[in-house]
Amino acid sequence: MTAEYSAHHLQVLEGLEAVRKRPGMYIGSNGSPGLMHCLWEVIDNSVDEAVQGNGSKIDIVLHEDGSVEVRDRGRGIPVDIEPRTGLSGVEVVFTKLHAGGKFGGGSYAASGGLHGVGASVVNALSERLDVEVDRGGKTWAMSFHRGEPGIFADSGEPRPDAPFTPFEKKSELRQVGKAARGVTGSRVRYWADKQIFTKDAAFQIDELVTRARQTAFLVPGLELVITDERHGEVDETSYRYDGGIAEFVEFLATDQPLTDIWRLTGSDTFTETVPVLQPNGSMVPTEVERECTVDIALRWGDGYDTTIRSFVNIIATPKGGTHQQGFEQELLKVIRGQVEQNARKLKVGNDKLEKDDVLAGLTAALTVSLPEPQFEGQTKEVLGTPAVRQIVAKVVRSELGARFASSKREDKTQTTTLLDKVVSEMKARISARAHKETQRRKTALESSSLPTKLADCRSNDVADSELFIVEGDSALGTAKLARNSEYQALLPIRGKILNVQKASISDMLSNAECAAIIQVVGAGSGRSFDLAQARYGKVILMSDADVDGAHIRTLLLTLFFRYMRPLLEDGRVFAAVPPLHRVIVKHGGKKGNETLYTYSEQELNSLLSKLRRAGKSWQEPIQRYKGLGEMDADQLAETTMDRNGRTLRRVTLSDAESAGSVFELLMGNEVAPRREFIVDSGSRLDREQIDA
Repeated sequence: MTAEYSAHHLQVLEGLEAVRKRPGMYIGSNGSPGLMHCLWEVIDNSVDEAVQGNGSKIDIVLHEDGSVEVRDRGRGIPVDIEPRTGLSGVEVVFTKLHAGGKFGGGSYAASGGLHGVGASVVNALSERLDVEVDRGGKTWAMSFHRGEPGIFADSGEPRPDAPFTPFEKKSELRQVGKAARGVTGSRVRYWADKQIFTKDAAFQIDELVTRARQTAFLVPGLELVITDERHGEVDETSYRYDGGIAEFVEFLATDQPLTDIWRLTGSDTFTETVPVLQPNGSMVPTEVERECTVDIALRWGDGYDTTIRSFVNIIATPKGGTHQQGFEQELLKVIRGQVEQNARKLKVGNDKLEKDDVLAGLTAALTVSLPEPQFEGQTKEVLGTPAVRQIVAKVVRSELGARFASSKREDKTQTTTLLDKVVSEMKARISARAHKETQRRKTALESSSLPTKLADCRSNDVADSELFIVEGDSALGTAKLARNSEYQALLPIRGKILNVQKASISDMLSNAECAAIIQVVGAGSGRSFDLAQARYGKVILMSDADVDGAHIRTLLLTLFFRYMRPLLEDGRVFAAVPPLHRVIVKHGGKKGNETLYTYSEQELNSLLSKLRRAGKSWQEPIQRYKGLGEMDADQLAETTMDRNGRTLRRVTLSDAESAGSVFELLMGNEVAPRREFIVDSGSRLDREQIDA
């Protein structure tokens, strides 16, 4: 570094150089998320065409060579000459930043592309990009190498490392064939640049499927087909829905419904001052009138989780924005007003609803459509247009108010059920807060209100302490002798606890076993759960190594997933792994016998084969543990509880949505999907493993 700093040290990055130098500014990162963002940019251009009524099918192909291709049946990228640059429309779209047909020129009423940098950014960050356009009865083509137009000398299949010759004097949009009459559309295939993206960056098929399904819900009648050819096989998935966001909400909701799916729709206009490009090239501030259309689908269920998906012109806004703020604020205001009107009937008293009480169990899809929305940043995660808040609030106030004022018997029943639910959520929150304030902390003395059957530990160090939830009182007696009482606490449960996936919150709280577990963990439940207040660093589920033990473990995990999920997300829930067999190997002489433990039939057979080859014998019969209660204290300590010799399986939660659907499948009210799952999975079952 030198002290000298003058204009000679300044750099001016021209065109696509800026994108390659600082890709994070445009796509967020140069890892897998950035790679996926590039793909969204191309897909969203095709979706914008479909939203305008041009084309009803989009194909997304992940090729075996690492490239990706997006095909649509839209109007096709313009191929005529753009007068200001003298370049074809295709070259302008793919090489010029802030160029496109979505700046209010009349081509698109409302679109997700706003900044004119999507296609050009993808081109700049691609080692090779090929585009073909069907338009006017002809097929046009153009290729680019890291954003520069030219021609690849392909021999056979196109490759990014094929010899490339850039155009020197004038670019050429080549005519490569004829298109059938009336056929239009665009095909974009690109190879992401390995100089830009990290080695481990890869297309995430699960994320792509989720996004494609979501888009199919948002654009009724649009079919999206994903073809994955990367692993030598062709795996094709197709999505098309005609029910719109109402069907989307039905798909997202996992709990039992308390209300039908309600649709709240409306529109309004607002004015804003924007710079408008004049024919002479100057920008003049002009007041323009915009129309904002609002479409909301929502329903309440008997759970307490909240799922709100918000969108602007089909673009997901995961971090919300003014539209979501207006929705949530007005929702609280309307329902709070209804509760106050029925305060005596609902026995509310002076307590006031909070937003979380109203949002508990809500599943909603919120979409707004408007020309040139303002987003915070190129990644478009937050809507910033201020006027949208009031328009969404007005629609919610009018439509939801009409629902509560309806004289139809069905509407009255559902709105009454909804008010009962939000009031019960409010009362549960208030009682949980009161309980937490009076609850015994880890440093408290003898004034414990904890269950009498809890055998607590002496340590006050939360991080070092462990809570074993033990199956049965018989196992508790052995575990008391086997534990280290300094840091290991024991809580016995009798048999199989309540299946909380089917039960209501009140049923769960009135169940002695569930209430005891929540009370002992000491961090509350549901929305009021506070991980910092948990009394133990590890919660270990210790059940028998049989089918019933596995069922009890599943029931316990269902309780933790639904009402104490932060424990799972923080990796603080474990399953103990008790042994299934004890093998006493004979050594003879002074050495004495050796005790070995195995944890499965396969492991036992492997051990016995190994002993036979070594010429060793063992005591018959081999002991098979049918339950924890059959083990001596020293055996239980050595194999399952002692930190030096035990094995624990950490229960992880990588994807809450998929985990929720699995719990609903295995433990929910719907019997038919569970029966179908069992029948389909029957071929994977080893009959000899059934403990019958």
